[in-house]
Amino acid sequence: MLQKAILAERPQDWLVAHGGEMPVQFFCPPALEAKHRAFREGFPGEVTFAVKSNPAEAVLTQLHAGGMAGFDVASPAEIALMQRLAPGAHLHYHNPVRSPGEIALAKAAGATSWAVDRPGELEKLLAADLPREAEFAVRLDLPVEGAAYAFSAKFGAGPAEAAKLMRRAASAGRRVSLTFHVGTQCDEPSAWAAYLETAAELMEETGIRLASVNVGGGFPSARSGEPAELAPIFETISSFAPRFPGARLVCEPGRGLVADAFAYAVRIKSLDRGDAILNDGIYGGLSEFVTLGLSAFEVVAGDGRELSESHQPHRLWGPTCDSLDRLPGEPLLPADVEEGDWLLFSAMGAYLYGVNTAFNGYGAWDEVSVSSLG
Repeated sequence: MLQKAILAERPQDWLVAHGGEMPVQFFCPPALEAKHRAFREGFPGEVTFAVKSNPAEAVLTQLHAGGMAGFDVASPAEIALMQRLAPGAHLHYHNPVRSPGEIALAKAAGATSWAVDRPGELEKLLAADLPREAEFAVRLDLPVEGAAYAFSAKFGAGPAEAAKLMRRAASAGRRVSLTFHVGTQCDEPSAWAAYLETAAELMEETGIRLASVNVGGGFPSARSGEPAELAPIFETISSFAPRFPGARLVCEPGRGLVADAFAYAVRIKSLDRGDAILNDGIYGGLSEFVTLGLSAFEVVAGDGRELSESHQPHRLWGPTCDSLDRLPGEPLLPADVEEGDWLLFSAMGAYLYGVNTAFNGYGAWDEVSVSSLG
């Protein structure tokens, strides 16, 4: 289990001093606090956290202790987790598709906001007789650019359908909100602007006073190795606040809040003919690399030696017997890299916990807390 107790100053120090056969997930509590503070001070409203992005208890308890009072939950398991770790926190059940049994469970848990993006699911919620203070958050979808990938293939209602859902919920006497998600790892403020402009137009068209406008997640992390620019996004969102009188602004970052507080190290277990076989791959902690590409990384010599500034392309493979277990491209590694050296990937705090598998008996890792990721 991930612990907050600091065991090393930096990941590089730990890798040279301890080595080992397992991949290592490094957690930096000060980095998480710094990013949480950046959201608290920069975002013009309530900051919540998307639990699915990182359900590690050390992360969730630190955020709650730091003042976070709301969490985006997407399943009964996440609801139960937050009831245990943060009793009394606001639960936003923003997976817009639920069975009647899941609705009943979340109702009993006191979920305060419910995303919806299709008529059948709205009727389920209306039939469940939720508390009058519950918010029905209609999830809007627009064709915007700027994200690594969008979620519109599965979730969201276009403006015309969203207006119908808003009117149906309002006619039933329910509190109506709007929510959206610009897509993961989005660095274009214009994406938020497009959604907020449409949200304001929907409010004006329907005449429905919104309880809140939830701008979702999608905030970028430093996967490229360069700091993510959050200020322009916050400024864009702030500029729309006057368009929503009486409505709360809410965000629910996942990756953008937690990714940069982690680094992940994998060891080269075999090196030959330009092939580097690692002790983890796409079935373990590196699964997102298939769709997002590699995070920025540095090579750390297992014995602490200085590495060459000359580089050569290598094919990177995971440890399993599946020939599909390969990382994208042919990244450059130092010409004198050796078996036993490490690849230390940055911005690895999101969508690692919970999405790894134990295929071939791999997929586990060691966990170490550090005071710095620099």
